[in-house]
Amino acid sequence: MVRQLSIVLTAVVLLCSVLQSEETKKKVSDFTLEDYNGAKHSLADYKASKAIVLMFIATQCPVSNGYNGRMVELYKDYSSKGVTLVGINSNKQESVEEVRNHSKEHGFEFTVLKDWNNTIADKLQATVTPEIYVLNSNLEVLYHGRIDDSQRENRVSSKDLRAALDKILAGTDVEVSETKAFGCSIKRIR
Repeated sequence: MVRQLSIVLTAVVLLCSVLQSEETKKKVSDFTLEDYNGAKHSLADYKASKAIVLMFIATQCPVSNGYNGRMVELYKDYSSKGVTLVGINSNKQESVEEVRNHSKEHGFEFTVLKDWNNTIADKLQATVTPEIYVLNSNLEVLYHGRIDDSQRENRVSSKDLRAALDKILAGTDVEVSETKAFGCSIKRIR
């Protein structure tokens, strides 16, 4: 009897934790921004993706620039697997022309959007570049934080974004869904 009660209580605790984790997933509402060529892109355009990676990036931040090659590699490794990567530039002092030149210079094949009034950065509470949000097709946040654990590529010991994407593609839960992003602060319009 005690063993059966213990099993039932364990099942109830597990069910409650699953229900609680489902309820606490942050959902991102649809938005529309223009890319550096003036074309409009809505978040809903990417809902057919297995995962949507929103990357807050900058042209002038040395930390963000230290990740340019890694972002290109992420695009190469995951875009063919149904993952959409989207860069978002929210810095007030970085012009569309600067964003365009920077994207071309570094070989960004992913879309880069301009968030002129920090609307999306404010909505998601993004604070630094680079900062990552991975969404599912319901626009729920499955992972938020850093790309990996070191600005210096030769010192990386934890590839957090890749680990999250691999779990999502495998159809399993992301074990580490939140990490601390680090980089330059987003220069906001006040």
